[in-house]
Amino acid sequence: MRKQQKAILYLEDGLFFKGKNLGALGETSGEVCFNTGMTGYQEILTDPSYAKQMIVMCSPHIGNYGTNSSDIESPNVYATGLIIKSESLSPSNWRSSESLDKFLKSNKVVGIQDIDTRALTIHIRSNGSMKGIISTKDFDIDSLAKKIKKIPSMEGLDLAKEVSRKEKTILSNVKNPKYKIAAIDYGMKSNIYDILLDKNSEVVIFPASVSAQEVLDYNPDGVFLSNGPGDPAAVSYGIETVKQLLGIKPIFGICLGHQILALALEAQTFKMKFGHRGINQPVKNLNTNKIEITSQNHGFAVSEDSLASNITITHTHLNDNTVAGIACEEMQAYSVQYHPEASPGPHDSRYVFDNFFKMMDSNA
Repeated sequence: MRKQQKAILYLEDGLFFKGKNLGALGETSGEVCFNTGMTGYQEILTDPSYAKQMIVMCSPHIGNYGTNSSDIESPNVYATGLIIKSESLSPSNWRSSESLDKFLKSNKVVGIQDIDTRALTIHIRSNGSMKGIISTKDFDIDSLAKKIKKIPSMEGLDLAKEVSRKEKTILSNVKNPKYKIAAIDYGMKSNIYDILLDKNSEVVIFPASVSAQEVLDYNPDGVFLSNGPGDPAAVSYGIETVKQLLGIKPIFGICLGHQILALALEAQTFKMKFGHRGINQPVKNLNTNKIEITSQNHGFAVSEDSLASNITITHTHLNDNTVAGIACEEMQAYSVQYHPEASPGPHDSRYVFDNFFKMMDSNA
């Protein structure tokens, strides 16, 4: 059994938890939020949407199946910390190449374990997501209290420009693709462009800062707005680009892309108390009245009261009745708050990608 060092999680309201280290040694900080999924920790850690966040895994035993080179959503780990109850010391899966602890160490991610994650999750549910620090070197409460005041709030924070690729990337699996898709990368997961490519498409991934004219110069059949981290209202350049594309090309957005589309349609967004993060989030499709179990990761949402009369709510989250999908038919634009590509999570909502291709077909 490997030797463990003591660690501490300190929250901005003064509550702290003492435990043992997980992964790299050192100190890290971010917004502390919880994920209700029992699996998918590797995809979660490598999802750019989790930038500047420290993830509490609600399932008590994490790392059972180890880590591998396939279950990653980007080349980097974007979550700034991992908080768990207990690590599996003997991962068992035929694809496993290394343990969770080794994966975290190789990616220089500081984590903590052996704390009461149930109590922590209840505290966040009651008081909201908040800033936190994990440290294996500083256990002085007064010192940690001073440090945490310097950590920026997630509200007003533009993280899309930090995680987005810096240059245009062209992807295609076929010589003569049927569709040309312009994807704007606010923190795009790899499984998203894999799904788009599987539909006989060429996908050109543009940086978050792309202008509308650059997108139109490519002359795509449709525009995809990706997921991503941070406050959507802070992505002013992205909102302006989408405004200029509305009504010209079919538009489909996911997660942050959903929020940016809503803002471009003159709606408003707000910071949620603790958000939705997990692979078991229930959503109702208001067109079919069917319930879908979805994968979600967001701390902001679209304000229903701010939606114009020409915008239809297509999906609602059944836990709190927040907006989970919108459509503006006259602009050929629609979006969902959740992750239909999953990774991790169920595939109940994969059909929304099919709707995007049907929209492009009707616009041809």
